[in-house]
Amino acid sequence: MTFQLPDDVISILQRLKKSGFDGFVVGGAVRDLLQEKEVHDWDFATDAMPEQIQKVFPGSFYDNQFGTVGIPRDGNIFEVTTFRTEHGYSDKRRPNKVEWGKSLEEDLSRRDFTINAMALNSKLKIQNSKLKTEGEKNLVEIEVEIIDPFGGQKDLKNKLIRAVGGPTERFSEDALRMMRAIRLGAELGFGIEKKTLEAIKKNKDLIKEISWERIRDEFLKIISSNFPADGVKLLYSTGLLEIILPELVKGAGVPQGGHHINDVFTHCVESLRFCPSLDVWIRLATLLHDVGKPDTMVIRDGKPTFYNHEVVGARIVKVIANRLRLPRKKRDFLWKMVRWHMFAYNPEMTDSAIRRFMRRVGKEDIPKMIELRVGDRKGGGSRETSWRLEELKSRIAGLMNDPLTVADLKIDGFDVMKTLNIKPGPTIGKVLNFLFEEVLEDPSKNDREYLLSRIPAAVNSKDSQQSSD
Repeated sequence: MTFQLPDDVISILQRLKKSGFDGFVVGGAVRDLLQEKEVHDWDFATDAMPEQIQKVFPGSFYDNQFGTVGIPRDGNIFEVTTFRTEHGYSDKRRPNKVEWGKSLEEDLSRRDFTINAMALNSKLKIQNSKLKTEGEKNLVEIEVEIIDPFGGQKDLKNKLIRAVGGPTERFSEDALRMMRAIRLGAELGFGIEKKTLEAIKKNKDLIKEISWERIRDEFLKIISSNFPADGVKLLYSTGLLEIILPELVKGAGVPQGGHHINDVFTHCVESLRFCPSLDVWIRLATLLHDVGKPDTMVIRDGKPTFYNHEVVGARIVKVIANRLRLPRKKRDFLWKMVRWHMFAYNPEMTDSAIRRFMRRVGKEDIPKMIELRVGDRKGGGSRETSWRLEELKSRIAGLMNDPLTVADLKIDGFDVMKTLNIKPGPTIGKVLNFLFEEVLEDPSKNDREYLLSRIPAAVNSKDSQQSSD
């Protein structure tokens, strides 16, 4: 079999061999090569001890207990790891003990899935290699041998995720592998082999032993994948989603009226499927946009209604965001998207009403809200857009240059302090907010002389005293 490998990769394999050691490319790089995909991470396995690897590669570093030596090359770090075996996983995540292994097959046997348990053999002599430049990369064409003790190539061909050895044993070693199996399937468009799938269902409660930070990272990778909706459906069918996002699962079986053709849960998943954005946070907001519906459902005249579900949903999203240890900015973004996703439009709406919507969402996030709405519409069985949505988009575009925040005012806090001869304090914000409300109604009032003249009246206004409440 012939592959084109970067010259840095060839160099590492050659230097290991010339120093009397075995060296192999392992893991996802082999899988990507077989799928003719670009490889981003090159990992190597060797029978050399960490100290021996460092002697072969001066300038390398070794600062872990797993036998992995980092080799800096052209701004990249290539990782070379000594064959190893692992014992005991009391925290269901990391081995209690790591020992150096004796063979490549022993090393591959500890890996998670068959498509990740293959190696590229470097023992063949490099003869008649051809150097090819592709962009800034030098590629070497070379004959290689694929070592595949667990049938990874067959599973790759059949598009299956299968655990190496006994799946229950693999998941007991590292419970996060259950989510990783689903994530790989969602990224590659693969199914999960029957015994592996059944083992996930059987061992789902082991995920409770994993930190929320680790769970979050795998979950966001599923949401970012090529097939995020299918990934979420697999999380649901295995029982993992009930543990990770019980609020979303609560929508299963909750009926909807009107144009909706699915229950709340299925609608949310299908909205994710049709969300046009590649941004993980817009996708996540789309998945969670109706999470408040189960708690607000009331049957009126034989039909389900969900009054204020966006308000309740926004509060629920904060709980979810805290559980997943999301950064504050991302938590606030999700809250905003869910809170205001129920925007409606009719041609009689005034420009000031549209500006208020734009202010709530934020100028930079309006296109993101539209992408959520597209997913919401298509996930509910409607067309991607409507004349109302297109007209709203057109009117929004025409108002983009209007003042939409206090920062857009032609005066600032220093002007207020100077005019009123006061020191910094809450009065300044109240005055600016009062004046901004005037400008929001009529942008022509965003005139410096006019606003300066209105400061005394603003500070005495009853509305000004309530404007920050």
